[in-house]
Amino acid sequence: MPEPHIRIVGLGAGDLDQLPLGVYKMLLKQEEVMIRTIDHPLVKELQQEGIAFHSFDNVYEKTDTFEEVYPAIAEELMKTAQEKGSIVYAVPGHPLVAEMTVQLLLHQPVVPVSIEGGQSFLDPMFTALQIDPNDGFQLVDGTDLKGDELAVTQHVIISQVYDAMSASNVKIALMERYPDDYPVTVVTAAGTAEESLVTVPLFEIDRTAGLSNLTALYCAPVTEEKQLYREFSTLRHVIRTLRGPDGCPWDKKQTHESLKRYAVEEVYELLEAIDEEDDDHITEELGDVLLQVMLHAQIGEDDGYFDIADVIEHVTEKMIRRHPHVFGETKAEDADEVLRNWEEIKKEEKQGESRESELDGIPKALPGLLQASKLQKKAARVGFDWGEEAPMWSKVEEEIAEWKKELEAGEKQAASEELGDVLFSLVNAARFHKIDPEEALQQTNRKFSRRFRFIEERLVQENRDIKKESLEDLDKLWEEAKLTERRG
Repeated sequence: MPEPHIRIVGLGAGDLDQLPLGVYKMLLKQEEVMIRTIDHPLVKELQQEGIAFHSFDNVYEKTDTFEEVYPAIAEELMKTAQEKGSIVYAVPGHPLVAEMTVQLLLHQPVVPVSIEGGQSFLDPMFTALQIDPNDGFQLVDGTDLKGDELAVTQHVIISQVYDAMSASNVKIALMERYPDDYPVTVVTAAGTAEESLVTVPLFEIDRTAGLSNLTALYCAPVTEEKQLYREFSTLRHVIRTLRGPDGCPWDKKQTHESLKRYAVEEVYELLEAIDEEDDDHITEELGDVLLQVMLHAQIGEDDGYFDIADVIEHVTEKMIRRHPHVFGETKAEDADEVLRNWEEIKKEEKQGESRESELDGIPKALPGLLQASKLQKKAARVGFDWGEEAPMWSKVEEEIAEWKKELEAGEKQAASEELGDVLFSLVNAARFHKIDPEEALQQTNRKFSRRFRFIEERLVQENRDIKKESLEDLDKLWEEAKLTERRG
């Protein structure tokens, strides 16, 4: 018996004239040809020529997913080759284009494999669509399509779209990157006498008649500028242009230092949008925060030190490293354990750095209340903390008494310091009750602003001047504002 060997040939797109003469002659000499699916237009003609086929269509019926189908076919082919010696395995198109069984066979060490030709469906596709792949071209598998991996500025051909269900899955992925009504060309049996091209809006591709294993979809490159606004590459181009020779004078003169205050402002505006629970506003403010990141990255690129790819690489690598319970083998039962792991990993990362104090690492530019909370948390980790509530309130009362004393003495500087002590001790009490003091103060600020505006509006409605109103009258309106809020 000859040594096991699998000879793989491609049957082309479906027309006998497309089949290479050498492949045709070789098939005629076979007693039996193994074929992935008999659902190919060329099979009937070859059967009439006397070629017998053994297909694997029954495997599709026995299994639930393609992940199970292809290994099962490859396994049976290897087993047959080991039993019979050299066998021929035929697939649609070219063996090396969109054929998972061929890839599985090529990467197994048991049975030698050879590829013996066949025409890919791509050449007929390019001809049918009259496109030049040299302009930029992407071939993707419809059964494993990921919207974020599509190059929408290139010609995109999607294979493995054989029925309404697979077309529906492809539609959902495409809608992540293309407008719902973007024209999509449904190409069937390209290069054969049965060739068909139908262009439909994207949202209708799963309702197109005639979808089969000879169907592929085509999306032309997106050229309309506005449709590319969602692309990261477009944003990067815009920022690069703003900082370029013919760009914006304001953007060109910015530095890391000059942009610092804008970064802070944009973050606070984002927090405000979050508090408003306004998704559109959150989207807008996230964009403004992203703009700050992009400007800093472009400055780094202009100076030759780093670019946005370095920023993305850094944060991606850090997120994977600090989540070993997701990307590694470490176990974490709850969020508290995740935080403990996070801190341990940070410590390991900082081992090479020289730190003089447990309090190192807290940004100096943080708002006062937030900085106080972080200082106290760091000190608490080494045991510098009250474990119960009573001493905290005693400290608050002590600091208030000292503040009053300095105020009564007219010592302005000392009174200011004592007020700081009061606030610091209140932060300690808030931390004990797991209240974010910065957030709590922000809530009160918003509440005050809301009620004061109510008073202003009411006085305007009644043609009254706020500067001429008594405190008692204003206080009545304040109470009315409170009551209105409670009623919702």
